[in-house]
This record gives sequence, C-alpha cells and structure tokens, in this order.
Amino acid sequence: MTHSCLTIILAAGEGTRMKSSLPKVLHPVAGLAMVGHVIHTVKEAGGNKSVVIVGAGASEVKTAVANIDPDASIAIQRDRLGTAHAVLAARHWLEQSFDDLLILYGDVPLIKAKTLKNMRQQLRDGADIVVLGFKTSEPSGYGRMLIEDGQLTAIREDKDASDEEKSITYCNSGIMAFRNSIALSILQNIENNNSQSEYYLTDAVEVGCNAGLNIKAMEVDEDEVLGVNDRVQLAEVEEIWQQRKRRDLMVGGVSMTAPDTVILAYDTSFGRDCLVEPNVVFANGVSIGDNVAIRSFSYLESAIVGEGCIVGPYARLRPDTVLKANAKVGNFCEIKKSVVGEGAKVNHFAYIGDANVGDDTNIGAGTITCNYDGINKHQTNIGNNVFVGSNSSLVAPVNIGDNAIVAAGSVVTKDIPADALGIGRGKQVNKDNLASKIRDRNVAAKKARQSK
Repeated sequence: MTHSCLTIILAAGEGTRMKSSLPKVLHPVAGLAMVGHVIHTVKEAGGNKSVVIVGAGASEVKTAVANIDPDASIAIQRDRLGTAHAVLAARHWLEQSFDDLLILYGDVPLIKAKTLKNMRQQLRDGADIVVLGFKTSEPSGYGRMLIEDGQLTAIREDKDASDEEKSITYCNSGIMAFRNSIALSILQNIENNNSQSEYYLTDAVEVGCNAGLNIKAMEVDEDEVLGVNDRVQLAEVEEIWQQRKRRDLMVGGVSMTAPDTVILAYDTSFGRDCLVEPNVVFANGVSIGDNVAIRSFSYLESAIVGEGCIVGPYARLRPDTVLKANAKVGNFCEIKKSVVGEGAKVNHFAYIGDANVGDDTNIGAGTITCNYDGINKHQTNIGNNVFVGSNSSLVAPVNIGDNAIVAAGSVVTKDIPADALGIGRGKQVNKDNLASKIRDRNVAAKKARQSK
C-alpha cells in the first residue's frame, strides 16, 4: 500500500542577514532557488502535495514556486508568531486525509530524498513523530535534543536551555515528520510560554510525550541540514552541493581532471565516458551526450551537446545551442541559438549566432554570422559539406547551399547556391614602390612630433 504524504515547507523568513532585496529562499544554489531544491527533493522522496508557507506580500516567492512546481500550493503566515503558528497556516491541507506529514525549511536545501524516505519509514514502523537531529562540536544557537530511554522527550531552544542542557551536542535540525492524523491536534496544543512568546514547533515533542505518543529522533550528518542565513553560509552550501554532484557524476562515468574547478548546475546531465577538463562552468539547462570532451575554460548554458563532440578550450555555448554528434567547437568560439550539424567544425575564433550549420561543414577561423541589424535578429542557413574560408562575414539573412565554398575574407550578403564558389571582397590592387614612400612619410611625421 502506498502512503500519501503532505509536505509543508516554511519559507516566510525575511532573511535580513542576506542583505538582499531578493527573498532568502530564492537565493540560488547551483542555479536553482533554495526552495526549489527542497521541492524537488520532496518529489523524489514520494511526496504527493507541497504547501509553501510565505509571509504576506511575498509575491516573488509565489511566482517562483509556481514555476518550479505548478502543483504546489501557497499558504500565507500573516503574523510572525513562530514556527508552529506558521505550520498552522496550512490548516486546510492538514485537515485532509494524508498519511504522512513532513515539515521542511526553504533555506535548508541539502536535505536528501533518502533521509525523508527513512523518516517516513519510521512512521510506518510505529513512530508518531520523527525529529531529524545532528551532532556538532558547536551546538550554540541550536535547540538541544533531550533523550531518555531511547525516546525523544523534548527539544530545548538554546535561549531557554539550562547550563546542563547547553552542554548537549545532539541538536535539532527543525525537520520533522508526523503521522498526519495526530498532527493538527498536537499543533493546536502548543503554547507560547517561552522567552520569545512564540509558538515553537519544537514543543510538539513535549506535547506528544504528554499524550503518550511514540517520538523518535533520527540522526544525519550536519552538512545535510545546514541552513542558510547569510551569504557566507550560502557559499558553504553551494560548495557542499557541488562536491556531491561532482562525485555522483564521476561515479556515473564522467572523468574530471580537476573536479574542484568544475562548476555544475542543478540540472546538468551527462552520458557516459565524458571528460571535463579544469575550469569549466555549466550553467542551467545543459545536457551532454556520451563520449564528449569539454576542454578547459569553457562556459555552457542551456545547450545540448551530442555524443562524440569536442568543445573548447575557451569555448562559449549560449542558450539554444545544439551540437549534433561528433561536432567540434574549438578555442575562443561562441555559439548562440544555433544548430551545428554532425561532424561540423567551428574551430577557431568564430561567432555563430541564429544559424543552422549543416553536417560536415567547416567554419574557418575568424568567421562570424552578422545576425543583428541593430533592431532585429536574422537567420543564417549553411548547408552540408560547406567550406567557409577564414575571416568571412555572413550577413544575415543569407543561405549557403550544400557543397558550396566561401572564399576567405568574404563579406557574404547574397545567397550562395549549392556547389558554387562565393567571393565577396574587393579586387586587390598593388601599387609598386608606394610602401617605402608611405613609411618614409610616417617616420618624418613622428620625428616632427618628437621635436616639438
């Protein structure tokens, strides 16, 4: 039998320490808002419904959540009265007949699906509440997990803890799982008898103990439950995420010669037997096929790279670039919104934008497509087995037929038919002995300036 799961994600914090106009949970890790990582992980863990709790006026968060998961819902915490109060903003969904309830945080993006599945399994095994904790050498500021005879009896907030309780190094992550049928009654019985006069979600443990419920603590590594409160912590979380992703890719058959220098996005995907050299950046939306080599100092964004391709070094693939099988994009080349055909080569110092490049075509060094007239973008279509000579400018809109040749140094403003040679340059004229006269004139002019 499949058990249904409601997930409530708390995302109403203002994040003042981020020093940013962007809501904290929208700050990206690996190109995806932190709250997006949490939503994706919930789906991977088998969650059925996500409800994101936001503060009043958090329109940016609402929009972002809708783009990440159109099936997610938004609930508004109009007054900031504590975490338990925030969860109750989702009362409408709590009253529905889900089996499990997960409570997560939009600024804790490294939580793993495996961990959430394990928490839900403990509910299956008889726990009523499961609290995720971690051991740390620096517990100051965290709520302490109080364990008696294998039962979690309380979570004491740091500011309310005794000196003895503050010595405890087993700390609360804030992440909890409930048997949903008892969650609402527990939440409604939480009081605000504390130094902050807030309704602490952590007090659900004591309320549950008083009701005779089975409450379990589950330990995970500290890294997995790191929260983000400032940009230093954001950078720390980013690095942990990158290390995880690099390892996963290498285990899956990708070679990286200097892994710590490779930057990946949340959705970067690779086939097998790929090579990534040092100092490569993958922005969002990149898909790499089998047997691809990405050379050093390349930058790829929203690009599809087919099997057997070679990219770089110092190449840039901009959005909507498609490289078909065995294509090659070499050093200091930029491709934008273009398809490069099978076996085609764009090897040196070239710009290809808004173009279709046919199979087995060669684009010479210094060639550019002149796709922008200052107002509109225009298309260049280059056929199969075309040879474009070095330092050519292809002024769009223009079409070059199969098997054509473009003479080096041409400015092409008209279509070139298949099998034709296109020459678009001025006629060369040589003036005998004029070079020495020009040189003498220039030397004299320089001496005259220096004598003043």
